[in-house]
Amino acid sequence: MPQDGRVPSNPAASSAVTVVPELLTRLRADLAASDFTVDRLSSADAWGRTAGAALFRGERVAARRALVRSAAAHDRNRASSTLAMLFVLGYPQPIDDVAAALPTLGVEGARRLGLIGVDGAEVHARVDLRPYSFVDDAGEASWWIASDLGELALGGALREDHVLGVGGASATLAGLMIPRRVERALDLGTGCGIQAMHVARHARHVVATDISERALDFARFNAALNLIDGIEFRLGSLFEPVAGETFDHVVSNPPFVITPRVDGVPEYEYRDGGMEGDALVASVVRQVGAHLTAGGVAQLLGNWETGGAGAAGGKRGAYSVGDWVAQGDVPLDVWVVEREIQDPAAYAETWIRDGGTRPGTDDFERLYDAWLGDFEHRGVVEVGFGYVTLRRPEGETATPIVRIERLLGALGSNDVGLGAHLGTTLDAMAAVRELDDDALLAATSTVAGDVTEERHYWPGNDDPTVISLRQGGGFARTIESGTALSALVGASDGELTAGAIVAALAQLLGADENALRAEVAPRLRELVTVGMLRL
Repeated sequence: MPQDGRVPSNPAASSAVTVVPELLTRLRADLAASDFTVDRLSSADAWGRTAGAALFRGERVAARRALVRSAAAHDRNRASSTLAMLFVLGYPQPIDDVAAALPTLGVEGARRLGLIGVDGAEVHARVDLRPYSFVDDAGEASWWIASDLGELALGGALREDHVLGVGGASATLAGLMIPRRVERALDLGTGCGIQAMHVARHARHVVATDISERALDFARFNAALNLIDGIEFRLGSLFEPVAGETFDHVVSNPPFVITPRVDGVPEYEYRDGGMEGDALVASVVRQVGAHLTAGGVAQLLGNWETGGAGAAGGKRGAYSVGDWVAQGDVPLDVWVVEREIQDPAAYAETWIRDGGTRPGTDDFERLYDAWLGDFEHRGVVEVGFGYVTLRRPEGETATPIVRIERLLGALGSNDVGLGAHLGTTLDAMAAVRELDDDALLAATSTVAGDVTEERHYWPGNDDPTVISLRQGGGFARTIESGTALSALVGASDGELTAGAIVAALAQLLGADENALRAEVAPRLRELVTVGMLRL
């Protein structure tokens, strides 16, 4: 039995799309020639901001009307409008329009690839195919991503072996990816392949696994369509396909959704791990250390429960991640950033709707009751969501770092995602781990370019009542400061050591130097760790 309690899907019964290199070359040419891009569709010349916002809310009528107007106004827009109506919105299209939009591939070629079905003079989409663009540390890129049709196109609940496209969690994890060059990387639970494709931009060889052969079909298709090499696809549950192997970088958007394990509740392969509560995420966290090289990093998203008096009693929310790592065989540095918390009712509503079941229906009420009953039975009072970053220390004797924090506010300005910031933070954690307070104060540092200071005064008072240091990038942290700490930060120009600055401040303020060193050292350590000061 696979590690997550589910049986891998039957390859013969679940084929989705087909990789035919010659036909993919033709499809690629047609998509490019039609200007089927994110910029085109989001422009005022296509569905624009208003209809795009409606589409984000799950309503497609405004986008359809905008595309019809666009195609009627300019012949150059007809091909992209037809493709968007067919593959994104899920409206059947006249066969002649599809043939005109795919002149090199042709309708028959699209059918052979598994993209469409033909009913007389009408074509319907069998998959969702849409443009995707992003900017990361390597620069700008644009791809086309195929997946199963969503609720919007289907008009109802999803199939349980549904293969998700680029959703919010996928985009989040892609933006968190630390962009360091590595030899080997693993995408655990690849789905449509989006994380494997991202990590291939900085890894020489990528292994992408999934329990679903249908998902692997889409992942192979997407990698081939976008000319991405170096990815090896393997079928299996969790770490079974990579037993005994280690990697420099592991990424995973695992099926972390907490779903009642009772009859009548759908189990969607893309989000439900087949285990009770948060056990799937716990299993990944416990096992991943054995698959990391020295210095290797694992990054994943997850949910975790906080338990009250029931069977979940003792579950400590985000702090459980540190407990799970401690239960594994390999010591790891742990950094958890909790980004969202929900009560059981809000959590149930979110994921029932995600599966395509609409509020107000009998099915919604039945599922809602099952979710709340499960949480109540197990004593769960809160569910958290966030980012997990784990690293295997380079030295076997290094004391592991455990940092658990709740950062629910807006992120800072990060043009290429949070990945670079996460990487520098890990490096800073490793650097300050090796320094005691005296060594830290003997080092020099500089202020990061995105740090500003904010002061508040009572009217007519020359002395500030509140001094804050604000981070413009990263997690947009605000750290309450004081006269001495702000003066230290302001004088940190890379020339004087922190200890020398503290000594001068002690004389200026008439303070005891040793007491001021003891006061400043932990604050200095935190500022270096979060990237406001750089050693």
